[in-house]
Amino acid sequence: MQSLKYLFLDTGILNGHWCANMELKVNPAVKDTKCNPLFQEEFFADPPKPWEVRYDNGYPNVFYDEEKKIFRLYYTLIIYDEDSQNTPLKDRPGKLYMPTSSRITAVCYAESEDGTNWVKPDLGLVEFKGNTHNNILMRNAHGTSVLYDKEEKEPARRYKLMTKIEFSSDCSYMAVAFSADGIHFCDPIPWPKFNPQADTYNFVFRDSRTNRFVLITRIWKNGLRVAARCESEDFLFWSEPVEVGRGQGYTEQIYSMPVFEYERLYLGLASVYHEGNRDSDDFDTVDLRLTYSTDLSKFEWVGEGQNFIPRGSGHYPDGQFDCGCIYASIPVEIDGRLYFYYMGGNGRHTDYRETSFARCSIEKDHFAYYQTLEDEKEGVLTTAGLFVFGNSLEILAEVEPDGYIVCELTDSSGVTRKPAFEERLSRPVTGSGWQTVLFEDFELTQVKELPVSLRFRFKHARLYGLRGDIHVLPHRY
Repeated sequence: MQSLKYLFLDTGILNGHWCANMELKVNPAVKDTKCNPLFQEEFFADPPKPWEVRYDNGYPNVFYDEEKKIFRLYYTLIIYDEDSQNTPLKDRPGKLYMPTSSRITAVCYAESEDGTNWVKPDLGLVEFKGNTHNNILMRNAHGTSVLYDKEEKEPARRYKLMTKIEFSSDCSYMAVAFSADGIHFCDPIPWPKFNPQADTYNFVFRDSRTNRFVLITRIWKNGLRVAARCESEDFLFWSEPVEVGRGQGYTEQIYSMPVFEYERLYLGLASVYHEGNRDSDDFDTVDLRLTYSTDLSKFEWVGEGQNFIPRGSGHYPDGQFDCGCIYASIPVEIDGRLYFYYMGGNGRHTDYRETSFARCSIEKDHFAYYQTLEDEKEGVLTTAGLFVFGNSLEILAEVEPDGYIVCELTDSSGVTRKPAFEERLSRPVTGSGWQTVLFEDFELTQVKELPVSLRFRFKHARLYGLRGDIHVLPHRY
């Protein structure tokens, strides 16, 4: 049997009835303050890029292209916006942003060899103001994502594009396109059926479990924004969208949510939009939070109300570059860390804001942890029932100098210690990182076919996950 890893952010790995004095905390990503922002809107730059009038949400789509050995970025922007282009930066504070239906969206392209220095190449594909000297990939495209499909056998379909084509408010449709090089795509192919609102990041990926293509988009229900899922066997014919996640009323709405697979979970990067209370300091801003699902049918919050990529401090126009709105891409692994590239805006969602491209990171597996509620009391974390088939057992933790973690065996319900092993406590875990859980003169295989639970007692420590020769019993998972 295969050894498995479980993250404690997943409620299915725990027996909540036998836990005590502990709380789940999101581990905020660390921003790259040395390099951020990596680039920003250049409409008012010298020399200017006149098509970069407003990034707005940006919806960054970043991945490392193993074939070309480069980082690729596809980002949505507004290339025509009368108000933004006619209002200099110095005149924006105190003035109300007034967008019109004449705004035009597009998807642009950038690339990098090292992940920090980005180039916006002259693609020569789309005419803008009389020439094609720009990095515009496709015009009238909203919330575009591009999938680098390693499983595709047909070279001309290796890169797959998903977008919402918008010519006007009453003329828009979902479309896909294909490319052999990630730059030159075929003309957009409309969906034969269904046309969700999808005025958001339309993020697409291939599900390794089913080998089907999955789109995470957004629809509206009863005046609220909710995340939705569509699926396809061939990337051409897509299913009707079904709701998979929502926030809480007007004040917590899922605006967009790119999703990635991680250790048999689906993790979502939910941009959460706040409205419903104009007196709130968070009104009309967007926070970035974590969600997860075991099967794509419904996403749960990780550490409800806690931000994974914190907004910067301050307010428009003098706040930090990402103090207003954050929209992220799924992670790219670089040197053992997970890097999350994101677009950060310095103003409110429906107002003037200038948006920049940036990145932040965490150590692998360090998404969220349990710590004690009361610092001087021992915390108790009890797992769900486990089947043990080997002696390997490790816990991912951060332990303070005066802290510890000890483990004991119980029956699979977590009620009592196993009679045969009543005095068997593990040696104290006092280190950080992946730490081996060892028992004195005892091997885990001695429990034979009997299912067990693991009860961790801890103090001054953070517990992230578990791995080893264990499988969670399926009856509640």
